[in-house]
Amino acid sequence: MGKYYEQLNPEIKEYFAILSDDFPEWLEDYIETNEMQRISKISMSCGTDYSKCFNVRYWYSNLDHSVGVALIIWHFTHDKKQTLAGLFHDIATPVFKHCIDFMNGDSEKQESTEERTIDIIKNSKEIMNLLLKDNIKLEEVCDYKLYPIADNEMPKLSADRFEYTFSSGLTFHRVWTLDKIKEMYSNIVIVKNEQKIDELAFKDKNICEEYIKIISHLWPEWVSDNDRMVMQFIADMCKSLNKINKLSINDLYSLSEDEVIKIFKNCGDKYLEDAWENFSHCTKAYKSEKKINEKYCVNVKSKTRYLNPLVVNDNTIKRIYEISINAKNDIDNYLNLPKGGYYTYFDFDFKPY
Repeated sequence: MGKYYEQLNPEIKEYFAILSDDFPEWLEDYIETNEMQRISKISMSCGTDYSKCFNVRYWYSNLDHSVGVALIIWHFTHDKKQTLAGLFHDIATPVFKHCIDFMNGDSEKQESTEERTIDIIKNSKEIMNLLLKDNIKLEEVCDYKLYPIADNEMPKLSADRFEYTFSSGLTFHRVWTLDKIKEMYSNIVIVKNEQKIDELAFKDKNICEEYIKIISHLWPEWVSDNDRMVMQFIADMCKSLNKINKLSINDLYSLSEDEVIKIFKNCGDKYLEDAWENFSHCTKAYKSEKKINEKYCVNVKSKTRYLNPLVVNDNTIKRIYEISINAKNDIDNYLNLPKGGYYTYFDFDFKPY
């Protein structure tokens, strides 16, 4: 195994071994490129690692997520092109991930930062040389949406969504054991969906039903008041520092999160430095029916993330929503939750620049 694998958290090594029986050696060279190593310094938690509102168990990077997605694709397809498309899908991710979508006013779709992917791959001599050696074209790996096992329209099950529900439930909000992940994962097959397109599906209705029950505890956390407030605050810090020329847009795609946080703390602007200090002590967000002028108070919605997987049921293929009352209730209960649209605030005053 290469350097990346050897440095992994022991639990993540076990988790990756579930996703794929073998960790392909050819993948290590791509993982060790500068462009992929950059995202090892970006957390999957979208800034919540740095807030006392949350208790993240351990660091899980955007690179770890990308490798996990690649391993899922490799396990089911053993296709290098699809696997690399999965590995590269977040190569253009900025620091604090979707916080920058919030900064761009794209809190509900969270797609505003995806356009740099092809340029980053194309401009990497390391990656392009590896692709040439493997006889793979740039256009075959620069968009994982080309491959439905890698990505598809929500609420279908894809490698990307499968991975972040597992890893979030290990590191962010503990809802999984490794044994339970293995039970869920070993029940997956590839089938043709309603559009005759390949999709990951469960073989057993009861296991899929349990999967929905478990991840339905994650969904509200991803749109919670605490989560949206943390992401919007970090977005506003980045935007404010950009306005005073202390943080460029390109910095968001080249610096590590630790480097940007050092700028937050030592930017030379006492107002912003104090805002970060106040944020670092906040333990919860509060809700309000109206805007509170003397507090850091925002009104922001977040992206609705959920799943409605296919199940092979009595020789037919159906969505779990259609064949399980329990799963239908779990999904409906989440979809009917408010996901913002009202005021939330932290207990300190901050007006972004």
